[in-house]
Amino acid sequence: MSPARITDSFLSEVTHLRNSWAWIMGLGILLILTGVLCVIGDITATFATMIVFGWFLLFGGIFTLVQAFRVRTWSGFLLYFLSALLRGFTGFFLISYPTAGALALTLIIASFFLVGGFFRAIGAAMMRFPQWGWSAFSGVVSVILGIMLLAEFPVSSLWFIGFAVGLDLILEGASLVGFASALRRLPRIVPLSRAA
Repeated sequence: MSPARITDSFLSEVTHLRNSWAWIMGLGILLILTGVLCVIGDITATFATMIVFGWFLLFGGIFTLVQAFRVRTWSGFLLYFLSALLRGFTGFFLISYPTAGALALTLIIASFFLVGGFFRAIGAAMMRFPQWGWSAFSGVVSVILGIMLLAEFPVSSLWFIGFAVGLDLILEGASLVGFASALRRLPRIVPLSRAA
């Protein structure tokens, strides 16, 4: 493929994206609004997240179980079968007992913040790569967040997951809004083959 055709293909993709800036902006705004609702109604969002996640796991377990029986002569059948049962039972458990699921998930997340943040902060301080201070700061913030979650446990399990989902939606929406704004400011591009 010639360089001109590669450039034309790239420019046509950029033009297509530029023409879709309004849809991307709309999606970003919708995600921000949904995130704000999740942050405001963090307890409801926590339970909704547990139930939706439970349904995904349950359906995933059922489909995996069906697939396991379709390939039952395969040597990895037993692991596939056990994986399907684990997904299905975990999904059923989360749907039936969303509060217990939120408790367990909050404990896991708090532990992850503590351990991951500690190793990130220590590793950055030891290696001293360029801009290592930001990584160390991020690790310290993670450790503090993990301690806060454990200090407020079990109350933190009621609001944290909904708050985290809402915050993630807000940040994702903001990035899409920024991307759409940048696309809108792009000048109109004429492919080289048409300009010639």
